[in-house]
Amino acid sequence: MSGAPPEDPGREPEPVTITVCPDGPLLVRGAYELLDGEDRPLDPGRATVALCRCGASAIKPFCDGSHKRARFRAR
Repeated sequence: MSGAPPEDPGREPEPVTITVCPDGPLLVRGAYELLDGEDRPLDPGRATVALCRCGASAIKPFCDGSHKRARFRAR
């Protein structure tokens, strides 16, 4: 499943960008494909997703804001 809307055949796909939020999630934007551990597509339902880095999210691999309660600090 792509996070971006379908592309026009004549257009270049939107590049994927991953932004590291300080002490927070990874923000993924662009024409990405998100797969689970068995290579099955995951549909995030949106074009930009926040992926958990702290391990405390109840909705892994997505961020639910638990890093704030867990006082997660990136090293």
